[in-house]
Amino acid sequence: MKEVSKSILKEIYKKRPPDAKKYDYGLLTVIGGSDFYSGSPALAGLAAFRAGVDMVRIIAPKRAADIIASFSPNLASYPLKDGFLTKDHLATLLTMTESAKAVSNGRTAVVIGGGLGRSEATQAAILEFLSQVSVPVVIDADAIHALARKPEVVSAKPFLITPHTYEFFILTKRKVRKLPDEEKIKAVQEEAARLGTTILLKGHVDIISDGQDVAQNKAGSPYLTVGGTGDTLAGICGALLARGADPFLAAQAGAFINGASGEKAAKKLGESMTATDLTEAIPEIIA
Repeated sequence: MKEVSKSILKEIYKKRPPDAKKYDYGLLTVIGGSDFYSGSPALAGLAAFRAGVDMVRIIAPKRAADIIASFSPNLASYPLKDGFLTKDHLATLLTMTESAKAVSNGRTAVVIGGGLGRSEATQAAILEFLSQVSVPVVIDADAIHALARKPEVVSAKPFLITPHTYEFFILTKRKVRKLPDEEKIKAVQEEAARLGTTILLKGHVDIISDGQDVAQNKAGSPYLTVGGTGDTLAGICGALLARGADPFLAAQAGAFINGASGEKAAKKLGESMTATDLTEAIPEIIA
């Protein structure tokens, strides 16, 4: 087991050649949001841009998509009909994902889950999407609840699951919050191996495993409890997947970037830190 340090960023960020072209450094699709939650996909998208992805496309129910489009000119948002995700939108999600794969020559990934909600229709749509999608995916928040219904769909796919301890329990039925770190590490490694995927368990110390290797990220701050920092983590990891990192590397580097950026923002702002402050600190960490 290793502890993640800034040196891991050397594996991600190499000098760009002068003839670099658009999408050489990734096209990320973020699927999230609902009538009530519009901030989550926006935060993921903004963090992804700061982490160095070339382009972000956000797919969200109409109200959320319209709010996101007005929030920043950097964010391209596609509005889905209705106020929440259903299977009626599945063809659109898959078509746009495949389109992203084609235009980026495979340098693409998806982040799904933030703000989507847990209605029966939405959960069924998420699960069906995960069953059919053919690109790397970060599975976060509400998508973890959907995955718990049929976790075998992730097996042997280039997926990364980013639960906190309660979501880990929902997915695996294992309570780890009060366990010593050694037992948490064992549980994450065992569940990643059982599911055939990579898991990033968020916490005071992040634990990352692909079922064989294990890494810990200790960069961070108590102020990372503020809402939205899980969305920024998902966006950063998605950006790294889209740039071509494998899930285990993307999880390690993403956890470090998110934690170290939050740590830097918290030193300046303390109790006043927000998730957008974290995104603004990312350039100092990856420089």
